[in-house]
Amino acid sequence: MMHILGNWKMNGLAGDLAEVQRTAAGIPDGVVVGLALPHTLVSRAAAVAAGTALRIGAQDVTAGGMAARTGDVNTAMLVDAGAHFVIVGHSERRAFHHEDDAMIAGKVAAAQAGGLEVVLCVGESLEERDLGDAQAAERVARQLLASLDGEIAAGGLVVAYEPIWAIGTGRTPTPLQIAAMHARLRRALVERFGDAGAGVALLYGGSAKPDNAAAIMSQPEINGALVGGASLRATDFLQIVEAAARMG
Repeated sequence: MMHILGNWKMNGLAGDLAEVQRTAAGIPDGVVVGLALPHTLVSRAAAVAAGTALRIGAQDVTAGGMAARTGDVNTAMLVDAGAHFVIVGHSERRAFHHEDDAMIAGKVAAAQAGGLEVVLCVGESLEERDLGDAQAAERVARQLLASLDGEIAAGGLVVAYEPIWAIGTGRTPTPLQIAAMHARLRRALVERFGDAGAGVALLYGGSAKPDNAAAIMSQPEINGALVGGASLRATDFLQIVEAAARMG
């Protein structure tokens, strides 16, 4: 089944919950749809989405449990707020908050242990891409495996490939480049989890829009998309959702 997950990043106030409601009302059958929202909106969005097919998620979680860590939010808090999933390892967290693979692996394990599904993000910089497609793929595969070190299960895991150089720039790799990267990541998942790795959904996350989503998702080993700016308005987001639904 195709997955379409939206990431609102640092956007969204109470008035924007109307877009959550519109998205929830327009979800067709045959596709998993979620929105990852700032922590301030998770509980209110969960209330808006109650009884619909829309899944509400968060954008980060701490690796710790209940502890004296001012500003952190743990898994139990997110579940209590109504979250079903959490994004971990987004490139912006890795860059601006200096999160390394070991820290991210701890977050993945903590989220899974607490009952949240995890969307793990991996991707390469422009400098790494410019080394060549094969080298970039190996770099991202190593990042993936390092971010899955420890007591982590394939069940409840989604992996999103986000070429860092494509996020918010309007630039995208070609569909064939994306498919090649996803094929390498699939091999890495099977290496890590055995046969269960073949069932982990692999999403593309880098400037996915209504006008390019169908072409991207038609490639092998692409099971959906992690959508940034286009998820902020239900009209745009649901066009991507509809494209995914048509693909089955």
